[in-house]
Amino acid sequence: MSDPNISLPSASYFIIVGMPGLQEYYTTLFLIFLFLFLATILVNLLIVVLVSLDPQLHTPMYFLLWNLAVVDVLLTTTMIPKLLAVLWGHNRTISIAGCFLQMYFIMAVAAVEMFLVAAMAYDRYVAVVKPLHYNTIINTKLCFTMTAIVWVLGFLAPLVSVALASSVPFCTSNYVLHCFCDYPTVMSLACADVTAQVNFALLLAMMVVWVPFVFVLFTYCRIIMSVVKMKTVESRKKAFYMCSSHMLVVVLYYVSLAVVYIGLRVDSISPIGRVFIGGLNYFLTPLVNPIIYSLRNEKMKAAVQRSFGLKSVFSHGAKNTVRAAK
Repeated sequence: MSDPNISLPSASYFIIVGMPGLQEYYTTLFLIFLFLFLATILVNLLIVVLVSLDPQLHTPMYFLLWNLAVVDVLLTTTMIPKLLAVLWGHNRTISIAGCFLQMYFIMAVAAVEMFLVAAMAYDRYVAVVKPLHYNTIINTKLCFTMTAIVWVLGFLAPLVSVALASSVPFCTSNYVLHCFCDYPTVMSLACADVTAQVNFALLLAMMVVWVPFVFVLFTYCRIIMSVVKMKTVESRKKAFYMCSSHMLVVVLYYVSLAVVYIGLRVDSISPIGRVFIGGLNYFLTPLVNPIIYSLRNEKMKAAVQRSFGLKSVFSHGAKNTVRAAK
């Protein structure tokens, strides 16, 4: 293996380092990420199948949840398979084009998720604040239009940034000190002044993060104001329950983003710490999102029972429990 600090005339490929300093634990990390990959794919595909096949889940909220599950599957399959190859020592190299393609899809799918979280917040806002007009406002046409805009905006957002980055010469080193083609890490390998490109990408990233965040914050302020004005405690509990799963996803998503943003700007953090922090939002949220929606959603539990015939099993187990208690 060549020295990571070697100067190259012009890099024709990159080498994904993976987890710098943890090479002796790569087998253990491989097993952990393999489990994470399989679990994430399984639970998200379960939601995709249930929402697609169960007529009782053919509603705007579950259609948005279906899109979120698809986003999480795309994000996971874009990142983890290559990471598994790196950890297993099978193939650590990636072409320049392949690296920027991975970078683009990671940034695009992450942007789609940001916009999708905002769309889901609007759905909950109408359900709580304007319940009598929900079916009129959130109709099929609006639902499809809203999700189409989310996907288009998400894939357009990083297009210029990645295109500009791909035109930069890379001759400082071809070792990417990360577990995937992370934009800041790859741009640090450029042998030209990339200040303008990085600042432009940062501006777009801030817009992609802050515009949906402000919108989500506004919708939940309106939801809270509406709930406070409700006359009965039961109505308030029902309203909060309707939003609880989405609120947990929003908190998880933006807290992880805040940790990444703050952590990557602390100079004392080691390279391996930066890799873990940088991957936090990408590795954990695709697995946690469907778990939150599944465990806290009675309709989803009922759909699992109907689709997989678990109702009789649960009923049989409940009867045995009662008999044992007697």
